[in-house]
Amino acid sequence: MLEQLYEVVLLVMAEQVRPGPLNLSKTSVVSSTDASLATAMESPTNRSQDPNSPDSYHTVHQITWTEGENVKTNPSDPIVSDASFCPETLTTAKACSLGYPTENTFEDQSTTSSFSSDDLEKGMAPVLIQNQIGANEVEKSDMESTVRGRGHHTANPSDSSNWRISVPPKDISNLPTKRERRIWRGLRHNFVTVYQRLFAICFVANMIALVVLLAKNRHSKPWGPDRGNVATAAATNVLAAFLIRQENVINTLYAICCATPWWFPLRFRRVVAKLYHFGGVHSGCAVSATVWFILFTALITKDYASGDFDEPGVIAVTYILLTLFLSICIFAVPKFRIVSHNLFEAVHRFAGWISVGLFWVLVLLVSKASAEMPGADSLGMTVVKSAVFWILLVITFFTILPWLRLRKVEAFPEVLSNHATRIHFKYMKIGPILGIRISDNPLKEWHAFASIPAPDGQSFSLIVSDAGDWTRKQIRQPSHAYWVRGIPITGVLRMAIIFRRVVIVTTGSGIGPVLSMLVSHPLPCRLLWSTPNPEKTYGENIMESVCKADPDAMIINTRASGRPDMVALAYHLYVQSNAEAVFCISNPNLTRKIVYGMESRGIPAYGPIWDS
Repeated sequence: MLEQLYEVVLLVMAEQVRPGPLNLSKTSVVSSTDASLATAMESPTNRSQDPNSPDSYHTVHQITWTEGENVKTNPSDPIVSDASFCPETLTTAKACSLGYPTENTFEDQSTTSSFSSDDLEKGMAPVLIQNQIGANEVEKSDMESTVRGRGHHTANPSDSSNWRISVPPKDISNLPTKRERRIWRGLRHNFVTVYQRLFAICFVANMIALVVLLAKNRHSKPWGPDRGNVATAAATNVLAAFLIRQENVINTLYAICCATPWWFPLRFRRVVAKLYHFGGVHSGCAVSATVWFILFTALITKDYASGDFDEPGVIAVTYILLTLFLSICIFAVPKFRIVSHNLFEAVHRFAGWISVGLFWVLVLLVSKASAEMPGADSLGMTVVKSAVFWILLVITFFTILPWLRLRKVEAFPEVLSNHATRIHFKYMKIGPILGIRISDNPLKEWHAFASIPAPDGQSFSLIVSDAGDWTRKQIRQPSHAYWVRGIPITGVLRMAIIFRRVVIVTTGSGIGPVLSMLVSHPLPCRLLWSTPNPEKTYGENIMESVCKADPDAMIINTRASGRPDMVALAYHLYVQSNAEAVFCISNPNLTRKIVYGMESRGIPAYGPIWDS
């Protein structure tokens, strides 16, 4: 077969020897003989130029650039040829002098070329033709599909790859009517989500405690509750906000919730799976701590103004702390956080560190002032007896802990395309559905990515997609070392294991977190992945991994099919597979759309939120 393909290439190249244009259309029919090329050139008179002659070329090959397949025509079909084309004028020596490949060229390259004989049969001939004579009539997209040797939405049975590009089906299940009235539906799923409910529980509980404390001390002389109790309440809320975001605490909570057995009622399991909304506790406690500290500032200002507490240093530190607390809360507002994420991260980190340090200064200054009063304990005893001291000790420990694990590790980048790169790490083993934070400047910004454990269990990788300046830099100028800190953190998809069967919807590089789970923790599921040019962007290995996770995965190339109705397709797979829940890993807008579209119809649905 290689000899026949070589003759195809050489005969078309020969057209450049004679004047006259080469008309290479999408379907070109070229004839060849069973005899060797050298024999044919030595005995040109043995071949008739009449296409209908019985001595003409009997084996006819039709190279077709249609859906990436090669179709052989019937030998009885008429042969299309150019009347001006005369192969008799071309000899082997002349072909060599012109720089064209010979049979030996193919034989020599067969051991080093990255293409197999199957690849040549499936379409390398048109690529060679294009490279040698510049056949502009061959469309690039057609050549690419030919080289791949796969159809638009079906796999080639003879190919070693099992994945296929899907076309959104037309006969999909009709979406049921949304439940409840529109106003209540919008409030429940958009404005009173689990995140807002957790925030409300924390904030309202604190405000009730504050009101009760003020009510109990409304007749006290001087007026107001004890400053120490108010400071303790503020510090306790800061501790709660810290702990709920600490890596070990998060992983422990996921481990507990993921132990929920399948025989528990679905109603219970669908609530447990909302664990990733724990950010509501973080923000609720942080805002509550700010309110408590405002009260503390008011009380200490009153005492300073009345002359009962003459400590200007305490007043100065208190107001600086209050400013930092308010700055952290303001920059954490979702809209501002999305618009200027880098600024939010810088304020959150550095203002938080300074606040912890100033809190220590405030405790020491207040304790010193108390120790100087007649009959008071020593400074050391006063500090030890303070509840705020012990709370700050825990806060400081968990603040420093992740940075004690700061290290720079070697990375092995694998550029997949101009839109994505895959970074491999070998410095540690990693479990399923875990994410790590990496940075090229540990004091500036950190980026979290889902890890994909390697089959050997000794290494892992992550996928970086073009989503901003930093990620674009990693694709264009990949680094060979990154900073990492802390320990890997469990992700949202971990909760999928408490369901018997799920549907996973993802777009673009969201396939990374999905593979992080499915590669290391196989789960009965149906996968819907929508992305532009998946094979070209993410490579063959990712496509094969997707196929292993779900042999019937619906992979949609949005460049070819356009953007489908993801809600309708997700529901179609949900009904078709008899799943219990739907998980979506995508951009915030589509994630909200999928989750709302499912939840409003009574289907459990989950997806990362802005603070998960």
